[in-house]
Parts: sequence; structure tokens; C-alpha cells
Amino acid sequence: MKKKGIIVQNNNDITIKDGMGAWQRWAKRASDIVCSLSGLVILSPLILGIALLMKMQRNGPVFFSQERIGYGGVPFTIYKFRTMTTMIEDSVPQLVAKCDHTNSTPLEVFLRSHHLDELPQLWNVLRGDMSLVGPRPERRYFIEKIMECDARYKFIYMMKPGLTSEATLYNGYTDTMEKMLKRLSMDLHYLETRSLWLDTKILFKTAANLITGKKF
Repeated sequence: MKKKGIIVQNNNDITIKDGMGAWQRWAKRASDIVCSLSGLVILSPLILGIALLMKMQRNGPVFFSQERIGYGGVPFTIYKFRTMTTMIEDSVPQLVAKCDHTNSTPLEVFLRSHHLDELPQLWNVLRGDMSLVGPRPERRYFIEKIMECDARYKFIYMMKPGLTSEATLYNGYTDTMEKMLKRLSMDLHYLETRSLWLDTKILFKTAANLITGKKF
């Protein structure tokens, strides 16, 4: 069955098993705490420097906050450095609002293109809202759109959302519904096969991309 060119899948009978056992999930949370706390301390000069530069622009708030849906379907507030005008979504939520020189300063474009706008999310990881590795947290508006096409999204609630993931690395920004559905399939594959070793590989790959400036 199709809906506006999108394949609609009825997957109510599918069961997906978490690849991580209880002890691995405990170890994953412990590493999240250690790494996020260490990151906040080590990167504090960079975070404070960015905040100061943002403040000096005098064109809007330093931080951007938005409700996202996390583990167990529970809403939480995500934090980022603001990289676009707060008026960008006045009419309707956008999958990925375009960050360019028409609605952002050169500093904001730089932060967005190098993913430095996401540094405040280390606080979300430390709080337990998110993990270092996991599916990107989505807004309820788009979750409902995805669920109309693929009911398997309910299994995403078995994981904490993350700063990075295989889908983030290989599927990029999800600016179309097709890419959102592809991201869902990749996230579900991660759920079934995830392990501490896989998380480590994803983190190293993400770090390598950030250091080399590779777009993802």
C-alpha cells in the first residue's frame, strides 16, 4: 500500500529483540556518564567560548531548546546552540530547517556544518535523557507521520536517543520522509545487533569524521 509515493508497511505482528543484555546496558550507561562528564569538563573552554561569541552577536538567544521524544516514549527537552532564527518554523515543523546565510550568521553556519551546535547535548547525556550512541531523538509531530507509514517506530522507544548512530553517519540529515524511513530501518537494525563494541566503532567513526571535517 502506498501513501503519497511512500510505501506504507503494516508491521504490527513484528517483534524485535534488543541485542544488548542487561549488563551491557548498565555498562553503556556508566560509559555515558563518564564520557559526557569528561567531555563537559575538557570542552568547557570551547563551550564557553562559543557561548560568548553567540552572545556577542546580539541577534538571539545562545541556546535552542525543543521537546523531543525519548526512551519509553517520554518527552524531554533537548539543548543545542542556536544556529537559525527562531522564526524559521513559525508556519509548520520542518524535517531539517536549512541553515545558510539567509537565516544564520557565518558563526552559526560554521557551528551547524561541523556539528558543534550539538555540544550542549552532552548535558542531556549526563542527565540520562540521551546516550552517546542511539537513534536521533525526533519530535512527536514527525513520529506520528512515520508511524502512518511504518508502525515499527514503536520499537525505537526501547532505546535512549543518541548523539550519533550508524544512521547519522551513513544516512545524513533526514530532510525527506524517504530518508526518515530508511533511518528507521537502520536504527532498528542497530537495536537488534547493538553491542558495546559496535558503539565504540560508531564513536570512533564519528570522531574521525569530525576531525577530518567530513560531512555527515
